[in-house]
Formats: sequence, C-alpha cells, structure tokens
Amino acid sequence: MVSLSSISSPGSDRAPGAGVTAVLGPTNTGKTHLAIERMLAHSSGIIGLPLRLLAREVYNKIADRAGADSVALITGEEKIKPSKPRFWVSTVEAMPRDLDVSFLAVDEIQIAADLERGHVFTDRILHRRGRDETLLLGAATMRPIIERLLPGANIITRPRLSQLEFAGDRKITRQPRRTAIVAFSADEVYAIAELIRRQHGGAAVVLGSLSPRTRNAQVAMFQSGDVDYLVATDAVGMGLNLDVDHVAFASDRKYDGYQFRRLNPAEFAQIAGRAGRATRNGTFGTTGRCAPFEPELVNALQNHTFEAVRTLQWRNSDLDFSSLGALQVSLVLTPSHEALTRAPIAEDLRVLDHAARDVEVRAMAQGAAAVERLWDACQIPDYRKIAPAAHAELVTTLFGFLMRKGRVPDDWFAAQVAQADRTDGDIDTLSGRIAQIRTWTFVANRPDWLADPDHWQGISREVENKLSDALHQRLTERFVDRRTSVLMRRLRENTMLETEIGKTGEVIVEGHVIGRLDGFTFAPDATEAGSEAKALQAIAQKALAGEIEARAEKLSAAPDDQFVLTSDGTIRWTGDAVARLVAADDVLRPRIRIISDERLTGAPRDAVQARLDLWLKTHVEKLLGPLFELTKAEDVTGIARGIAFQLIEALGVLERSKIATEMKDLDQPSRASLRKYGVRFGAYHIYFPALLKPAARALASLLWAQKQDNVDLSALSSAQHLAASGRTSFPADKLLGQDAYRALGYRQCGERVVRVDILERLADLIRPALAWRKGALGMMPAGAFDGRGFVVTQAMTSLVGTAGEEFASILRALGYRMERCPAPPPVTPPLVTEPTPATEGAEAASAEVSESASEESAAPDAVPEGQESADSAGTLDVGSVVEPAPMADADLSDGTAAVPEAAGAAEETPAAVSSDVAVSPVSDAPEPTATDAAQAESGTVDAASAPEGETSAANAADVAASDVEPAMVEVWRPGGRPADRRPRHDRNRHRRHQAGQDGAQQPAGADGEAGEAAQGRERHGRGRHRRSADAPAEAGSAGGERAPGREPREGKGRPPRERFQGKGRDRDRDRDQDKGRFKGSRKGGGREGRPDAGPSHRPYASSAPRERERALDPNSPFAKLAALKEQLSGRKD
Repeated sequence: MVSLSSISSPGSDRAPGAGVTAVLGPTNTGKTHLAIERMLAHSSGIIGLPLRLLAREVYNKIADRAGADSVALITGEEKIKPSKPRFWVSTVEAMPRDLDVSFLAVDEIQIAADLERGHVFTDRILHRRGRDETLLLGAATMRPIIERLLPGANIITRPRLSQLEFAGDRKITRQPRRTAIVAFSADEVYAIAELIRRQHGGAAVVLGSLSPRTRNAQVAMFQSGDVDYLVATDAVGMGLNLDVDHVAFASDRKYDGYQFRRLNPAEFAQIAGRAGRATRNGTFGTTGRCAPFEPELVNALQNHTFEAVRTLQWRNSDLDFSSLGALQVSLVLTPSHEALTRAPIAEDLRVLDHAARDVEVRAMAQGAAAVERLWDACQIPDYRKIAPAAHAELVTTLFGFLMRKGRVPDDWFAAQVAQADRTDGDIDTLSGRIAQIRTWTFVANRPDWLADPDHWQGISREVENKLSDALHQRLTERFVDRRTSVLMRRLRENTMLETEIGKTGEVIVEGHVIGRLDGFTFAPDATEAGSEAKALQAIAQKALAGEIEARAEKLSAAPDDQFVLTSDGTIRWTGDAVARLVAADDVLRPRIRIISDERLTGAPRDAVQARLDLWLKTHVEKLLGPLFELTKAEDVTGIARGIAFQLIEALGVLERSKIATEMKDLDQPSRASLRKYGVRFGAYHIYFPALLKPAARALASLLWAQKQDNVDLSALSSAQHLAASGRTSFPADKLLGQDAYRALGYRQCGERVVRVDILERLADLIRPALAWRKGALGMMPAGAFDGRGFVVTQAMTSLVGTAGEEFASILRALGYRMERCPAPPPVTPPLVTEPTPATEGAEAASAEVSESASEESAAPDAVPEGQESADSAGTLDVGSVVEPAPMADADLSDGTAAVPEAAGAAEETPAAVSSDVAVSPVSDAPEPTATDAAQAESGTVDAASAPEGETSAANAADVAASDVEPAMVEVWRPGGRPADRRPRHDRNRHRRHQAGQDGAQQPAGADGEAGEAAQGRERHGRGRHRRSADAPAEAGSAGGERAPGREPREGKGRPPRERFQGKGRDRDRDRDQDKGRFKGSRKGGGREGRPDAGPSHRPYASSAPRERERALDPNSPFAKLAALKEQLSGRKD
C-alpha cells in the first residue's frame, strides 16, 4: 500500500499542487500553443506529448524559433540531441528522469485514465515538476480529480475558439472536402481509403502502426491539398493540428487492448474536436456502418459537457530492484488514494513474468544492477504485435547478451537489421518490416547496449526511412490517384486547363492522360470506373469545350473523300466514328444518328447533321444510281412498272420465281424498256449487272440489314469481305439467311453461295449440253451426254470455283438430279458401203428415226423450275411450245439455260424407254437408255445386212461383252427423282379398266398392240409421267398438236422462225396422216398434242391423261425394226 505522502515530492512541505497550473478545456482552445509560448519564455524546459507525430510537429515549431542546436527530440525510436540543448521535446513515456529544467509541461493528461498507457501519465502528473512552472494540459473532465490529487493547483479553463456542429449522417462518397474519416482498424481504414480514391481522387492514411516518417508524409499530403480526405484511426485526435473542416465517424467501437467497446463521450469529443481549427467552425457526423448518434451524445459534443474522470490508472514507480521477486512485488502494489486504481497488467509486466520463469534469466538476474537491466529490457515495445511469449524470448535473448558480454554483438545485430532492409512487397509486408526495424531502432537508442550506438542509430534510422518512404509510395499508389486529384484541384481553382489532343485521340490535360476523344465522344480512361470516370468527365467538360466546336466546324467543311461508311453502318470521318445509319421508311434514303455526347449541341450539331446527310445522300446515289434512274423512269408502265418497283425494293437483285406470273404476261416492248435501264432477265434472277460490283452490293446489303430486326452484323460483315475479294462463290454461313445473300448479290445453293451472274453463266454452259441430240449436225457440246442430261466439265467447276460434293450441292439446289449411267462408247465415223436390198429398209428406218430426233432437238428442253427460257435468247416462257422470236431480240449475255426446278418442284422424269423395247418379248432385258436405243437401232441395221453366221457371232460377242461391267459416269438430269426411288403405286388403274371395256370396239391389231403396251407398262411402270427420250416418229409427229386450252403463240403477232418451217410442214403432214390412227388410243387415256421428247414444259402437272406407250403402226419403220429384233432373238435362242 502506497501512502498519500508518496504522491507529493519527498522532503517538501509544499502542497502537492504548488506551482502547478492545469490548463483545461476542449480541443481547439490553444493549449499546446500556450505551452510552447511559456516554455520559450524560460531558460530551459521540457514538454511531454502523447504521440511521436505530435512531438515531431512541436519540435519543428520550436526549432524554427529557437534554433535546431537548442532543441532536442527524444522519443522511443528517434533521438535528436545537440551538445547543449535548452529545450526538450519528448513523448510522455520517453521523458528523461534526470533533467532539471525551469519549465515542464504534460499534454493530454486525460489519457491518465487509459487502461494501457494511463499509469505513465499518472506518474508524470504526480511526480514530474519544473523548477519554476509546471503546466498540465488536458480536457475539462480532469478538473475534479486534479483538485483532489493536487490541492493548491491553479486551474484555468479555456473556451473553444470555434463552434462544433452536428451534420448528421452521410454516405462516405458524399462527404465534403477537407474531411477526416475515423475508423478503428487497419482493414477498415484501407477499405474506406480505396473507396475515397475511386470517388474523389485519393485520401491520406494515418495509422498508429505507421512509422513517424510515413505518417508525416501522409499528413503533409493532406495539408498541402493534394488530397481532400484523411482516413485515420483515433490517433488523429491526439493534438494533431490539421486543416480539417468535418470529422466523420465510420465506426464507434474500438479495441482498447482488452475488449471491444464503444467510445465514451469524452473520447468522441477528443476526435470530433479536430474539426474547425482556430476560429473556423467545424462539423462532425457519422458515415459508413456507424450507428447514428443519440441526441444526448450530440448535445454533449456540441456543448462540451461530459462526465468527469473519477479515477486514474496508477502503477508504483518507486521500484525495488534488490531482487527479481522484490521487483515483481513492488510492481503490484496498490495505491492508498481513492482517486487512483492499480493499472491492469501491462505489456512490460507480462514480459517480466515470462522472463522470470526462465531458469537462466533467474540465474543471471542477481543483484540490483542485473534486475534493473532486466526491467529496462522489458521496456522494449512490442511493435510487431506478436504473442507475449515470443516477445519475451527476444527480451531474454538481449538480456543474455547484456549480462554475458556486456553488449549486444554487432554481427548479430547487423543480421537482424539486414533482414528488414528490403523494400519489396505490399503494404502489409512493408508495415511488418517497419515494425521490426522500429524494434532495433529502439535498441540502438539505448545508451549502453551497443558498442557504437551512434553508428547503429544512423543505420537503423536509414533503413527505417527507406522502408517508410516505400510504404508511403505504396499507400499513395493504392489510395491516391494523383492525376484525378491534381486535375480536380485545378478545376476547383477555376483556372484554364492546358489541354492537348494526341494524334490517336488521347486527351492530355495538365500533362495527365484522362481519356480519348473519338469524333465527338469523350471516353474516360478505361482503367477508371464509377465516380472516377465522372470526375474525368467533369474535367473533360471544361477542357474539351473549344475542341468540340472546332471539330464540328472542320467536319462541316470536309470533302467527301474524308468520310467512309463501314460494314457495320458507322460513318467515320478521318477514322473517328461520327454517325451511324438508322433505318427509314424508304430503304434507299436511310437516316443517320450522330454519335456524340452532350458537349455537341446547338448550331455546331446542326451543321454536322446537315453535312453528313448530304454526304450520305450523294454516296448512296453514286453507288446505287441505276435504282434511282429506274425510280424516275416514266416510260416504264404497266406490268413492267410493277416489276421495276419490286426490283427496287429488292435493291437490284430479284428472284425470277417470285415474279413468274408477271413474267408470263410481260411483252417484248416492256422487256426492252426495262433493259434500257440496265435490267437483265436471267434464268434465276432479274438483276442489274452494274450493281454487282462489291461496293454497290456491300451498300445494298447494309441498307437491307437496317430494315431487319435480327441480322448478325458481324456475320454480314464477314460475307461482305468475302464478296469484295472477288470470289464467285464461298461457303454459306448458317447465321445468314437467303435474303441476306441475295442483298449481297449471291444465291445460296446448298453448302455454298454463288454470285447471281455466275449462275447465269453456268446456265449458259448447261443449256447446249441439254439441247444436244444424237445425230445432230456439228460438234457435240462440252458436257453433253444423251440429250437428256449432262456431265460436269472443268469449265463449270472453274467458273463456280468449287468441285466435288460442294459443286454437286449447287446443282441439286438448282433442281438437277444425279444418275450413274454407263459411259457411252467412243463415236466412230460410219463406213461407206454399197447399199443392198437387204439394208434399204433399215436405212429408211434409220432416216426416219434421225429426222424424228432432229425434230425433238428443235423443241425446248424441259425446264423444271418454271422452265422459263431466257426471253433474250429467243426461247419461250413457261409451258410454251417452241416459239419463233426475232433474232434482234437475242442477248448473248442475257440468255437463260434450260434450268431445272427445285428438287421437290417436279416429280416427273423423262423415261429412257423406246417403243421398240416396249414390244420386245424378252421380259428380263434391262431398261435401255437413249444411247442403248441408238446402239440397238444401229445394231439392227448391221444385222439386217450381215450374213446369218456373222450375225450369230456378233450376238455371241454382245453376250460376252454384257458380262463385263461397263464404266459408270455421273450424269445430271433436270428435276424429278431416279426411277428406282419413285413410288410404285399405279394411279391409272381406273383408266386401264376403262380401256379394257373399250377394247372390244378396237381392231384386232390394235388390240394386240394395246396388250403389248399394257405389258410394257407393267414391266416399266414407274408412274404415269415416265416417257421415252427417243420417241418414235409418230409420237413426234403427234406432238405437233398443242395441248388443249393453250393458244398458239403465233396468234400474238410474231411470225414463226424460218428454221422451223420445214419441220413444221412435216409435222403437219404426219399429224394429218395419223389423226385417225391414234383416236382410239387417246380415248384410253393417251396424251394429246404434246411431243414425247423430254419432260414437260409446264411448271405444273397437266390434268390430261397421258398415254404410257402407243401401239406400233405396222407400216412404220419401227414395226420393221421390232420384227427384225424379234427374229434375231429367236435365232439366238
């Protein structure tokens, strides 16, 4: 138990408070300034301050006035000690005990109630005095306890120089400038500082764990105005003079070393009092996760009315070093005064307890000097904040060096310093190294622990400064955006900003890149987001005002060649995007929308709009001029006008199948009027050849895309690039539809898309191959096979730019089908022999067959897809018979091939069945093709003129040759399906039944022929549309009559062509001779008035019954051939 007398100075009869002046009051009352003035008025003095940071600030002020040689700075980690200092500035814990000075002051005496540090302040209040004057500075809450502990002390209360008002709760991002935001953990401080950086450019950070140098640098950054926000722990409330206007509490709970607790009102007031220094009023409030303040707390903070301090923390300072046990006993003594209470076990006492358990330490701690040395070692602060046992191990190690060697070994100490001498790592890593070096700095500042303390003080201070600078740099990089903070400060100063626009659009303001200016749109730096981008936008608003107007004026006077329309519909001016296409009601007159922000307004915007509208109108008319000319055409009327309108809507490429009906009724003068404007009529499309250029088609596809809703512009752009490369075909993209490719000037055919003019050229190659007939004069066209199909040639594949399966898919999409047929034998010139009576009949028959074939070749081939022959080539429209047309109407590049319709449009296929095979008695003979029929006829003539033995040998050779499998070739035929894939149901059963009923009225010969025909139908029946390509002459002559219901084309005023006149006379003669001959068979469902050569010209199936096979005329050459073939077969058997 310590008596009251021990509190006062021993051996003195004066009252404990004699010569003591307590200057009490709230913050911002000028207490610290008063203490400095009073100390400088004395010959010597010392002032104790609660923080190293505050001690450094006061040291600088006194050194400026008294000189650096007269002032010493003593802290736990830093000592600046001139040879003969007059004034001493120190932390309370580091105040020298053996100094005799005239003046002594202790600041922030209310900390005497703190559980962790309070006993040190209580000791200084009770026992430290100046010779002439002693000042105790603190809060007004200390008045009652000072009067009790120091009776006779002079107590002065100073009022606050400014008012403190409550500002309520605000978001962190809404805090005013010059605000200090207070939190009570490092993690929370870092999080708030990061948010402030994103919102306002940056914040300074003050933590108790930072080195004094780092904290000074951070505070200097705030004081200079580089940043407007300070995020700190409660260390900011300990007497720091900061230029703070508002204090915001982000938390109201702290860890005091023992527990998490809420701050008491006096602690709130100490921190809030930092706002409004000198005579400037300040405000305080809450933010973040801090609960709103109660009205009672707000009233107490504004009026500075707080509950008085009732007790102070105390620990015995009169220690007994006679033994380790005596020291421990003296440290746990309790005070006798009711205003004092024994302090909780502090860090140094806890370390002493751990060291006392060590046997070696107890053995070395013998005697007062050793025990005192051990207690000095226990005073090393735990800067690293590690476990007490770990810290105690460091203390015992140092104590062992001091007791065994008298000094800490230099090599060991150098190794410890070297471990911390690294500047790499993040904020936490550097903070840990600073805590480590601060420990060694404290050790180096002990006067007798090292052989050369001054040397190691310099080294440790250098390492600490290096680490502090690195930590300050990391904090600045993380929590301060210097670019934004500097620019915002210049913006607040309302000065002209130095703005520069780089070659690639970078906007440089005051030497800082803040973003890019693309056209009339400013894009902040991509690395910034949220409010940082907003801050840059505000800076750009002022910096770019003149630049935007200058650009608008320059664009309005720019020539046309500076504008480009890209594939995605963007208009670029000198590379910058300035506008975008927008769909309008008229596809040829799109609108534009300027790409800009709110900076482009008023007259400059109107000028930009007018110039871009004019350029776009000129650009579209230049590339799509034929469409505009056709729009204005006044001589295009009637049906032609409707076709022209649809062609314009289709942007110059229109599928012919969509206007098939209009094309039937379109006369030649109307077609000529459309051709005059550049329109070409093809087999598949009606189009403008002049608009198939890449630039025109790219623009047309872009205009088409503007009218659609769900077009993949990236896929369309890729297709535009492929088309612009000059490819005649390329693979189709599933993301694009047929309309998109049509707008590009292509047609999707299977797996590829083909340019429309290339399709017409392909039709020009296929047409002669399909029109060729065996026995026709002249050379056989390339790709011709049997007159009903063609084979693929190199010219076709090279034209399209593909081959194999891809080319096959194109042909299938165009309506052709592929069959594998035996390769035809090589054509050899016939031998000229003397005619004999035995061969005259066969020659006559061959002549009639050749004549019939030539007549068939004059007829147009089957065109399954509407089978419209190109009118420019002088052929007929859909379903018409061969029509003579004026030769002047021919257009070589505008011709239409004999094109097939789509695969499913026509089911009927030309049957390769000749009538002589139909009456053959050999039931198991294979179905002959047109080539086989021709070979059979040739073989028949040869057999008729050859001797009987030679005929038998030839037949044997034919049988042997039939055993060898012939070579097969791929033959493409128009439309339909192969014969082996057709449905086998017979749709003419009722017709055959009707024919059976009428059979009794027919002649016997006809009866027999009908039976043969029925037998042939049963053998070759694949459906009622199958017909023979090599039809007999009678069928060809019978086909001279037109189908019922069709008017002859000659009735329209066009004379028949001269090349058809001879054949027409022959057909008329044959038709007159055979009119009565086939009357009975027509009753049986035969087809009337149609040539039996190839598929129908009609795009639709005729409802007239069609005869599958006709009975042979006994007087015709075919009857003679059939009889001769039967005779040869009998001999063979």
